[in-house]
Amino acid sequence: MSDRIKEKARLAPSAILTVEQVRSVRHWNEHLFSFSISRPASFRFRSGEFVMIGLQGESRPLLRAYSIASPSYAEELEFLSIKVPNGPLTSRLQRIEPGDDVFLGRKPTGTLVADALLPGNRLFLLSTGTGLAPFLSLIRDPDIYDRFGQVVVVHSVRQVSDLAFRVDLDSHLAGDPLVQDQALVQLSYLPTVTRESFRTQGRIATLMEDGRLFEGVTGPRRLDPATDRVMMCGSMAMIRDFSARLAALGFAEGSNAKPGHFVIERAFVD
Repeated sequence: MSDRIKEKARLAPSAILTVEQVRSVRHWNEHLFSFSISRPASFRFRSGEFVMIGLQGESRPLLRAYSIASPSYAEELEFLSIKVPNGPLTSRLQRIEPGDDVFLGRKPTGTLVADALLPGNRLFLLSTGTGLAPFLSLIRDPDIYDRFGQVVVVHSVRQVSDLAFRVDLDSHLAGDPLVQDQALVQLSYLPTVTRESFRTQGRIATLMEDGRLFEGVTGPRRLDPATDRVMMCGSMAMIRDFSARLAALGFAEGSNAKPGHFVIERAFVD
């Protein structure tokens, strides 16, 4: 271990943080990037959970919660992030390069996990922006296809270049050694853009109202708590709107302690 890493490890509270190395960085556009880091041998998480990521500040680590985009069996940990020019953390994090060091929290957690949902047939994963990240983890977990007959990823963004991982999702995760056969049959991908021309345009609420949310999906063209389960991650406006819509339809919010019909990531909303 280099003297530089040793010093950073000394500054980080070792009980809650480890120092990991950046393995890769991809800039999708001027305000969106993803990166992967090394994974400690002792690090365990459930697909869909989040963890604290950060860099050293002047006197203490600067940390922010990031959903893990890689599946629970991956050798590296991947994350999706926006670029905030004046953000205390992201203004620096967007400049990381392979070989740089970052802090990783030791305790992943979260409610966007399959265990927080009751059994069902169709699973709708509703996301805006970087809210796609936890669902990238879930759809590469074989267990999700055993739990649900159909898995629908809905990703709403402002411009086409914001559709991170679009090629992988359009291909139904072709080439993935664990889930490609199941995803080919059970996974649907619905990207939608709100400020540019694209094959699907409009907010997720509009897609539900006019029925486009259910195109390519078998079953009723409406959400039903008897058969459907929903996960949401992204803008607070979308989450609040859909939480109210689902509650009006008879859906109950779930948690790790009490599974339900839909879940949101309370840590990000609250």
